[in-house]
Amino acid sequence: MGRRRAPELYRAPFPLYALQVEPSAGLLIAAGGGGAAKTGIKNGVHFLQLERIHGHLSASLLHSHDTETRATMNLALAGNILAAGQDARCQLLRFQTQQQKGKNKAEKAASKEQGPRQRKGAAPAEKKSGAETHQEGLEFSVENLQAVQTDFSPDPLQKVVRFNHDATLLATGGTDGYVRVWKVPTLEKVLEFRAHEGEIEDLAVGPDGKLVTVGRDLKASVWQKDQLVTQLHWQENGPTFSNTPYRYQACSESGTFLGLGTVTGSVAIYIAFSLQRLYYVKEAHGIVVTDVAFLPEKGRGPELLGSHETALFSVAVDSRCQLHLLPSRRSVPVWLLLLLCVGLIVMTILLLQSAFPGFL
Repeated sequence: MGRRRAPELYRAPFPLYALQVEPSAGLLIAAGGGGAAKTGIKNGVHFLQLERIHGHLSASLLHSHDTETRATMNLALAGNILAAGQDARCQLLRFQTQQQKGKNKAEKAASKEQGPRQRKGAAPAEKKSGAETHQEGLEFSVENLQAVQTDFSPDPLQKVVRFNHDATLLATGGTDGYVRVWKVPTLEKVLEFRAHEGEIEDLAVGPDGKLVTVGRDLKASVWQKDQLVTQLHWQENGPTFSNTPYRYQACSESGTFLGLGTVTGSVAIYIAFSLQRLYYVKEAHGIVVTDVAFLPEKGRGPELLGSHETALFSVAVDSRCQLHLLPSRRSVPVWLLLLLCVGLIVMTILLLQSAFPGFL
């Protein structure tokens, strides 16, 4: 029996590092690139339209945003605002989708002469930064907003960016170990403090404003502004094995499922509270998985999921975006349980009446 494979949803012309899902319009946003090296590998952010076609989830390129010489290594999304980590800086992008205005008769005639309409799923030609893409009666535009340097180490790199709950602030972390908090959309700095000795691997912003950070110094910390609330350390709180280094790698919000991508390219889905594994594809990408994202259970999420319980997207430096679907686990409906209970009660009464005439 051959190795289990996950369907390839999309292949970009550059390595992919970051992924976000915008649920209201059903957009999958994938970003990456080859960086500043003159290798001919592009840098960009691709906006993909998610649709169900003949019962299958598919993605077609809606817009390609050129990021010139800067590869996007991490993303955060709030509404139609993207925060993109590009080298040592954070770039804010605003995207908009609207119905294209009606064509006049001459334009309609010209479009008919050009032949049949482009089939969904075909990739439109790439546009320059800020250009609009027209597809199937839609106008899609991306605008560069503010940008700011967020890391100041000798080899600076922003490694993570997160919005707060109401998207008025965003927090960044990088190789210099500092957390910096910025106003949105002006990117005026409002807070800066040293959180870790060395690189910050990940951070999360809670609804109460608390920050959770993890770093290469083997520590996980909770902060109220720049004040340390509590801290975990592997040597004190985790398993202790000689000659085996352990460090906290990622922060995540609570939810029903946990998605995991490994350095060997494997992808798994677990139940969040019990860590029971429900789905696993060994070496799905065959190379390090750089990001994963679930299809949210809001907006167009239920419509796109169909009969599946959840969908996980994964990207890697192999330039591929893969789709991982978890079929709905069979369960007995509540109404059927109630019906069975009523049936058992009726059968019991009838048996007692038969065995003991005059029981009722």
